[in-house]
Amino acid sequence: MARVRIAVCGAGLIGRAHIERVLSAPDCALAGVADPTPEAAAHCREVGAPHFPDLAALLDSAGAGGVRPDGVIVATPNVLHVPQALECIARGLPVLVEKPIAETVDGALAIAAAAEAAKVAVLVGHHRRHSPILAAARAHVGAGRLGRLVTVSASTTFLKPDGYFDMAWRRQPGGGPVLINLIHDIDDLRFVCGEIASVQAVASSAVRGFAVEDTAAVLLRFAGGALGTMTLSDTAAAPWSWELTSGENPAYPRQAEDCYLIAGTEGALAVPSLRTWRYGAARGWNAPLEAGRLAVEEADPLVRQLAHFAAVVRGEAVPLIDAREGARTLAATYAVHQASASGQAVVLAAS
Repeated sequence: MARVRIAVCGAGLIGRAHIERVLSAPDCALAGVADPTPEAAAHCREVGAPHFPDLAALLDSAGAGGVRPDGVIVATPNVLHVPQALECIARGLPVLVEKPIAETVDGALAIAAAAEAAKVAVLVGHHRRHSPILAAARAHVGAGRLGRLVTVSASTTFLKPDGYFDMAWRRQPGGGPVLINLIHDIDDLRFVCGEIASVQAVASSAVRGFAVEDTAAVLLRFAGGALGTMTLSDTAAAPWSWELTSGENPAYPRQAEDCYLIAGTEGALAVPSLRTWRYGAARGWNAPLEAGRLAVEEADPLVRQLAHFAAVVRGEAVPLIDAREGARTLAATYAVHQASASGQAVVLAAS
């Protein structure tokens, strides 16, 4: 089987993570990297990858004897996601767009409309959907093992070091933990527990005093009737976040804790430990709960995401999260800002 030729647009932190995995994948080949910075050019020389100043130059090079990619990974700043995704779609190239898919919901929907009209696949880079842990949790919930879902509790609490905020944009609206971090957890809960129907929230910047939030508390109502809470802070000396508990990113020291607690009428589930609880013959708070744990093999979600994207490019799979799904996650995330600013519940459009 011929290797899928993948181009990467953007050679920052996440772009280099994609480049590394493309170079290591047995069924993929790196067609080129587009990024205007000298650092990107130096990195391409280091790994032996063709370098181009921008996406158009990379794609145009195919007509000048270069290698035409079969698919493109867009890992550039958010403001570039829409024009670059649309350029790939216009050229008939499947594209993996890093999260958030766009700066606005309208931009995300524009990508979705263009992809549907051109019949070109778009995969959104919510890489945790490729996590074996979340896949097991989704299967457990979907099989009805918890009964009817009633409560969901999620924590995204961690401490960003002071140096993180040396970049001015991280101190400004849009650079805070809601759009950078909580968006992942919102997508996780949508993936495992179902659609979010409405959002209420309060936010604070009291600790750092920046123009962007550092802490938020969120109340969710799921379409199935369950209620959920989410606690977010990037100024908390605490271990209860996905990055610190899942062990999927070696850059973060793993903590033996959980960040999601999901309960239904028949049982409960803790994530990422995948501990489970159910009653036996006797039910009720005076009866013993039977504890268990779901078995799962560890794997790198970014590796699994790339393998899935290669299958999408070959026409063997449909995107696990397409542009419209990415737009729904973005809408639910922006609803946190809208609800905290207005003091009112934000009702999300039905799927």
